[in-house]
Amino acid sequence: MNNAIEAYDLRKSYGQVKALDGIDLSVEKGKILGVLGPNGAGKTTLVKILTTLTHPDSGRCLVAGFDVVSQARQVREKIGLTGQTTAIQEELTGAENLEIMARLYHMPKKAAKLKALELLERFDLVDAKDRAAKTYSGGMKRRLDLAASLVGSPSILFLDEPTTGLDPRARIGMWKVIENLVGGGTTLLLTTQYLDEADELADEIIVIDKGKIIAKGTSDELKRNIGGDVLNVQVAHENDLTEVSLALEKLAAATATISREELIVRVGVGSRGSAALAEALRELDRLQISIADISLRRPSLDDVFLSLTGHAPTEGANPQGSNVGRGRKKSSDER
Repeated sequence: MNNAIEAYDLRKSYGQVKALDGIDLSVEKGKILGVLGPNGAGKTTLVKILTTLTHPDSGRCLVAGFDVVSQARQVREKIGLTGQTTAIQEELTGAENLEIMARLYHMPKKAAKLKALELLERFDLVDAKDRAAKTYSGGMKRRLDLAASLVGSPSILFLDEPTTGLDPRARIGMWKVIENLVGGGTTLLLTTQYLDEADELADEIIVIDKGKIIAKGTSDELKRNIGGDVLNVQVAHENDLTEVSLALEKLAAATATISREELIVRVGVGSRGSAALAEALRELDRLQISIADISLRRPSLDDVFLSLTGHAPTEGANPQGSNVGRGRKKSSDER
């Protein structure tokens, strides 16, 4: 069996709200699946089903070869989970948190202490091991929480928005930890609202909106599917946005989208982006419209999201063109 996770036609409703509406997915062993979507898309419900915390209304799911409903105990023995909020006891020290978790796995006291120390070293928390967790920074708490999920040495790890609320430096630190886990053979399912995070880490991405998968593929495949280069135009005067939008739509034969007070226009497949840029500049000059900035670039996951859902990522996702990522999975066009 090459897949660590398999799901078939998963459905889950809460009253009239369809949290999941026919989800099919698979994750190969040792790979990262990025699950991308806005708040309320169904990401957390999916994780809860896969980790046996709730049952689907219908459909079937296998994790490590075990059914999440009829073989929930066997599934729990194979997985680890880090949720959106930390599960650590803040009054206890870092070492105590991990030792208690190890004892819950029925480790003898001495083995529990050794396991805790091993994980504290792995997550660079040794210097803070005797401090109460409530004194930890946000990034340290997330690392301790992730360490706790690894006490049982799971082969499959579920990370539900693990970097939400962290500053850029702490996020990059978590990315390194995640990459190291996969390098050691762990399979990961990662939910996130951060487009750069999915671009950086995931081997494959699924985009969920309103309980349905609306796209799947590698980062490069998703970008190629929307086609063409992208023009970004920032006008000097906001009142000019509508006029510029109509002018550029005629040039690109595509709908211009206003996002974050700028225009985003996709240049058609097969079109020369440089020619479109030159033509756009001539048209804006003819209309005597002042621009603050204009640029041409390859599509990003932001553009994929915008194209698929009709709206920009939720607040908290990195701005267009973020430089937070280190480029682990950049395409040849972006290097």
